Order: sequence, then structure tokens, then C-alpha cells
Amino acid sequence: MEAEAMDVPPGGVEAALSCFSFNQDCTSLAIGTKAGYKLFSLSSVEQLDQVHGSNEIPDVYIVERLFSSSLVVVVSHTKPRQMNVYHFKKGTEICNYSYSSNILSIRLNRQRLLVCLEESIYIHNIKDMKLLKTLLDIPANPTGLCALSINHSNSYLAYPGSLTTGEIVLYDGNSLKTVCTIAAHEGTLAAIAFNSSGSKLASASEKGTVIRVFSVPDGQKLYEFRRGMKRYVTISSLVFSMDSQFLCASSNTETVHIFKLEHLTTSRPEEPSTWSGYMGKMFMAATNYLPAQVSDMMNQDRAFATGRLNFSGQRNICTLSTIQKLPRLLVASSSGHLYIYNLDPQDGGECVLIKTHSLLGSGSTEENKENDLRPSLPQTYAATVARPSSSATSTVPGYSEDGGALRGEVIPEHEFATGPVCLDDEREFPPELVVIYLKLCLLGTRALQINLCRGSQKGKTKQS
Repeated sequence: MEAEAMDVPPGGVEAALSCFSFNQDCTSLAIGTKAGYKLFSLSSVEQLDQVHGSNEIPDVYIVERLFSSSLVVVVSHTKPRQMNVYHFKKGTEICNYSYSSNILSIRLNRQRLLVCLEESIYIHNIKDMKLLKTLLDIPANPTGLCALSINHSNSYLAYPGSLTTGEIVLYDGNSLKTVCTIAAHEGTLAAIAFNSSGSKLASASEKGTVIRVFSVPDGQKLYEFRRGMKRYVTISSLVFSMDSQFLCASSNTETVHIFKLEHLTTSRPEEPSTWSGYMGKMFMAATNYLPAQVSDMMNQDRAFATGRLNFSGQRNICTLSTIQKLPRLLVASSSGHLYIYNLDPQDGGECVLIKTHSLLGSGSTEENKENDLRPSLPQTYAATVARPSSSATSTVPGYSEDGGALRGEVIPEHEFATGPVCLDDEREFPPELVVIYLKLCLLGTRALQINLCRGSQKGKTKQS
């Protein structure tokens, strides 16, 4: 849910934002500029409230907020190897860590904080910033592509397992062990994302035509969606809705695609009542006898809904959120705007743009002329959403220099900061009810797949 730092987008126009990211539960938007960074609340369609802003650190290219807490992580082009962790409500720095090369991305949940460099990933315990594990000599990852499950009870981590193919390494951030390797795509990976419970993993390659969803932790393919066939695109954002019913993808084109995660059931009439129904059944049975690539293409699902942007070529990220009890599609662009669309969760189709917010200046808004005048959507959807030389160095306020680590020196992996990361109160970390809810999500029913073989055998019997 984060955009990589990008000063000049493909269109050649200088970007107003150097980075932008939605928080883990899509209730907040963080932006970075040459002047500093800002945090916005996403609780209203009409009003975009700025929660916090800072100009103390210029030229910010990474900013990540932990859910709706007061913890924010910032990286600046002035010190691209240093990660700064702040308690912005108190106006204090919790700690800062320095690394052997430039920081490319940061991911965090309530249990773990990941720092991704080009050839290594550092895993910290977020409550005391203890360095738990360093994944060294990983395949070159020049874009810092990685994903972390927001469900801290599993804290699964995914990152590219190859520089030339779309292989994904699935790693358990709690047990600190590799779980499996998924052969997701033939081409290099462009985007990966977990759903909220950490039970599904979505991926897209640099071609951007096919998006796949795998089960976690076994890595079995569950869904396959086709974004398009005519042209290759650069997928810039891939995100599940909080209830895992939908998957959203944005790219460098003017269309945002939303896919529905459902399988067709096997409940079909024994004797098709129409010619078209008969041909449809025969068509599905015929996929058993076609080459795998052709058969896969026939069975790929198309977009359930789309959102149309009035631009292309700009860097952007998308998310699906529930605002004021209704499902919305949100798109933030490098031009410094946030677009809010209505999403029909029952019928899909084209999403209606209802509000455009400016993320710079006074935060003015522009209401879309084609405001949605349709009746309110049913509430059912909203109700369900609720290398050794590459060691890191750390400087932590209050860290005892008598303990053997001077400010700025390398701290070995067995030495850690003494003070825990303290936020406003315990409510800023997950209550047990949230943990129970996330576990229940894992027990949700899965739709059945079409038994093509059985249909094929029935067709043979009738012909004989």
C-alpha cells in the first residue's frame, strides 16, 4: 500500500509528492514531500482532516504510520540509510537506526518492523526495536519489494526469490523461519500483498496482465485474474479489502481494476435449457483438452468493477475502505490528489467519482460534477469490514553507553535498546478481540471450484 519514491513520473512531469502510503487498515494516508510529511484521517468523504504534519525532516521519501497510533517511521533523502521512529503526538523521537546501504522500503505491524535494503532485510521487534533477524544475501531487490501481513499473530513476510522470475519467498516473521517458495509468475515480480488475516497472498509480474492469489501458508493458487491482454502495464498498487472479498489493482494506466474473490459453484442443471447454455457447458469441458496456458486464460476472471482516472502515467496507489458505512475506492496520485469513488459491492460496474481532495496547501476539495444520485447501497458489505558487514547501527535516547555501545557505533545483534516503544496507551496495540476476529477470518468458508473432469466424462458418455 505504498508508492516508491519517485521525483519524476513516466510522463516527465515533476511529482508533487515524493511518497504516499495508506496505513494498515486503510484509515489514514501519509504523504512525503521535499518540505516534510503529513498524515491525514480518512474518516469522511467530504472532509480530509490533517492529523499531523512536520517540516523538521526535509525531502522525505518513506513515511509509514502504525495503524492509527502515534508511531510513525520516516526516511529522508538527506540520510537515506537512517530510519527515524517518532511518537508524533508527544513530539519525541523514539529511536533511529542506521544501515549499510539505502533503505528502500519499510513495513510494520503491531509485532514486527521490516527494513528492506537491496540485498538484505532486517526484522525488528517493534515493541522494543530489538533486531531479531537479518536476512542476508537475498536476490537483488532494487525496488525494495516486500510485503508484511498486518495480522501480527502470524507476521508473514513475502519478498522476491529471484531477480529474473516471479518467485516469492514466504517467511514467518514470528518463528523466523522460511515457510515455502511460490512459483507465482514467469516474469519478474512487480507487486505483492497480503490480505488482512494473512491467509492469502496476491501477486503481479512486470507484465501486469495476470494477477494471482495464493493461500498462505501452503502457497496453493486460489484465483487468477486478467487485468488486460492488449498491453503490458506497470502495477503500482495491489491491495485486498479488509474483509478479503475484493482485490484492487492500479497501474500507470487510467483504469483501476477491482476483482471479486469468489468461485463459481458446481450447481449447474443436468440438461442445459438453451443452446447458449449447452455451448457454455461444452466450452468449459473442452478446457481439459487444451494446452495449459490456453486453458488458464479461458478460466481467468475479469474485473468485477473499475474506476476511471482522468490521467495516466502518474504514480498512484489505491485502496478499498469503508467510509461513513459505505464501501469506497480511494486513489492517491503523485500529483498530490486523493480521489474517492463509490463502489457497488453487489453489481460492480464502473465506480462513480464523488470527491477529489488536494493533499497540498489548504487541503481544498473539489466535488465531482457527476455526483452519485443513486439510492444508498446495501449495508451488508460495510457491516463485514470492520552480510555480517551489513549490520545495522542504532541510536536510542536513554541507551546506556556504559553497556558497550556508543552513540552511532554498531550494536551487535545480541545487544538491544533498553527502553520499550511506549505509545499513548495500551489501546494503541491490538486488544484480544481483534486477535480473535482475525483468527475467525481464517475459518471462513471457501467456494468450490468447477469440476471440469466430471463434466467432461458426462459429455463422453452421451456421445457414445
